[in-house]
Parts: sequence; structure tokens; C-alpha cells
Amino acid sequence: MSEEDRVPGASAAAVSTPDGKADRGGGFPVVDRQDFSETTFLLEVSHPQMARAARPGQFVIVMLDDHGERIPLTIADFDREAGTITLVVQAVGKSSREMQARMVPGARLFGLVGPMGIPSEISDARKVICVGGGLGVAPIYPQARAFKEAGAYVIGVVGFRSRELIFWEQKFRDVCDEFVICTDDGSAGIKGLVTQGIEQAIAAHGDIDELVAIGPPIMMRACAEATRPHGIRTMVSLNPIMVDGTGMCGGCRVRVGGRIRFACVDGPDFDGHEVDFDDLMARLARYRPQEREALDRYDASCRRLAMAPEGATSEKA
Repeated sequence: MSEEDRVPGASAAAVSTPDGKADRGGGFPVVDRQDFSETTFLLEVSHPQMARAARPGQFVIVMLDDHGERIPLTIADFDREAGTITLVVQAVGKSSREMQARMVPGARLFGLVGPMGIPSEISDARKVICVGGGLGVAPIYPQARAFKEAGAYVIGVVGFRSRELIFWEQKFRDVCDEFVICTDDGSAGIKGLVTQGIEQAIAAHGDIDELVAIGPPIMMRACAEATRPHGIRTMVSLNPIMVDGTGMCGGCRVRVGGRIRFACVDGPDFDGHEVDFDDLMARLARYRPQEREALDRYDASCRRLAMAPEGATSEKA
């Protein structure tokens, strides 16, 4: 999703703390953080009302500060009792890098809107494969858990580049009847792509009802092609460029079954066998030069700040 569409949002409202008292400090407090790698990190944010409303497959839009970009992030988990939602972020652009630098326990997100999008349909499938690749591993977890709670036999298939990048293994094992890890370098589990895990599951189970996949578009397309010959229902969660998240801007339009749909209000889940992935990937690449320019300016500003004498000020990135 683009990191250069800057649309100002409304001021953050007071939120309720887990004990029910209003938090008048403004913003939404980060109560926990975990770093999974140099670029991937988890934020647990206090928002009791959102935690009660959240469903698998939905997303939020966050703003780091009052001049910040609106960043759409899929909800990776929610805890209704603790009143928190969990976001897993990959620091790849200017705004996510800035979030990585600033969001520690005690810090506050300026804006947090959601849950948005249509919740994933937890069908009456008796046997389902839940596939996550890279950053898509985190948001596939609530779906795996929901299918398990609905009585399905759940096969989890997740992909990482290497063993060092694996996270939430035990969380998945707790909700999956079978769990398959795939790594690019073979340092853990199957050496190869998640499609190899899918093919292994299909070969072992002739009664797969559904597959749900979240990850990079090229991975989701491969998942859809792996299930197509078998006629297995395949749902994917799309991540196009998004600005307002309410269907007004049209930035998140995708082509599904020959029709234009808006991922923010018609999705983000769609039939993977009908998605035009070539169009999706072309649209995702459209603003890469601007994103690169913004990141370069941010890095240059950080270097100037690091070199400035103590007490000196630096212009805002």
C-alpha cells in the first residue's frame, strides 16, 4: 500500500482504558511491542471498543501524528478481555520506518480508525487450509482460530524466508490440527514456497473444502492456481493502495470477475480464482518512485539529526 498518499485526519478522540476510565491524554496508547526482525515488529494498542467490535479479516487505518499518512493495516489479533488490538508492521517505507522508530510502550498513535472492511466469512467448511506468507502470516491467525472455534479441521501453512524470521509458531499450533512451515532456504520445515505445503496438504486430504490466503499478491495468485484444478474454494485478502478506507477515493479499486470492486468496502476478501492479479500488482507499483523519494528524504533527515550538535533543531522530514 502506498506510503505517500497524505490525507489529514480528524483529531484523536479520548479513548477508554481497559479499566473503563477515559484516557484524556489524547491518542491511542501502545501497551506492548515485540520485534520479530530488523524490519518486522508488533504493536499492541489499547482500544477496548475496537477490540470488542473486531472480526477476522478486518483492518484499521492508523496515523502516527496529525501530519501523518493514513496507513491501512490488517488486524493481526484482538483481545476483548484486555481491550487491545494487535498490529504487525513491516518497516519498508517512510511512514512505517518512522512508526518503527517512535512507537514503543507508552507512546501513542494519533489516529486509529476501524474496524473497517467486511469481516471474513467463517463458512461451514469442515476442513480448511489457512495460508500466510511473510507479513500475511499474522492476519491469517484470527481466521485460523475462528475456523477452529467453528469446528473445522484446520491446516495451517505459513512461509518465511528463513528460520530467524519465524514468529507465532506456538500460537498457530494451538489452533491448527496440522501446521506446516515453509522456508525459502530450508532452515526450518519444508524448503520452498507455501504452494508446496498446499500441495502436500491436498495430497494427504482429498476433502479440503476451502483455502484462505493472505500475503504478497504473487503468493496469493500462486495459491489460487494451486487450488484451481481441484475446484477448492479459495479466498484471498487484497492489499491495494488505499487512502480513505470508506470507498470515496477509489484508490483501492481492484478487478474481480471482470468487475471493478473497492477493497475497502467490498472486501478485502475476494474469490482468488476471479481476481486480476496482474492489474493489482501493476497498481501497487504505480507510486514506487514517489515512495522511494519520500524514504530517501526521511533517511537524509535522520542522518542530519544524528549529526546535529546537542540542542540543535532539524527540519521535519
